[in-house]
Amino acid sequence: MLSPTIPLKTMPSPNSTEGIEKLAAAIGEAVYIDVAKWHLYLRDAHLHTVLAEQLYPILSQKVTEEQVLQILRNIPVKLGGGKLEITLADLLPMQSQMHLMDIIEEFASA
Repeated sequence: MLSPTIPLKTMPSPNSTEGIEKLAAAIGEAVYIDVAKWHLYLRDAHLHTVLAEQLYPILSQKVTEEQVLQILRNIPVKLGGGKLEITLADLLPMQSQMHLMDIIEEFASA
């Protein structure tokens, strides 16, 4: 669920820093990775801006779930001080992926 403090209808033109920041804020509040049943929100993991920067340019077109999954697969997350690297797609539970798709749909229709 999106925070009511983030106005979606005032989204500026594509590739805008302000738009990316708003998208990142929405993602950071609602999307989390699951580590040993702990929910680590993307803002706390410092992954929300990286994801928003990848997603924002495609919001002007019809975004498919496969496009989003491909972006998630291309974002590496280092664990254990860099000893292990896993994709963001592998760390997001289905519920979190659904939250992400909801956010994308809201921003795309704004």
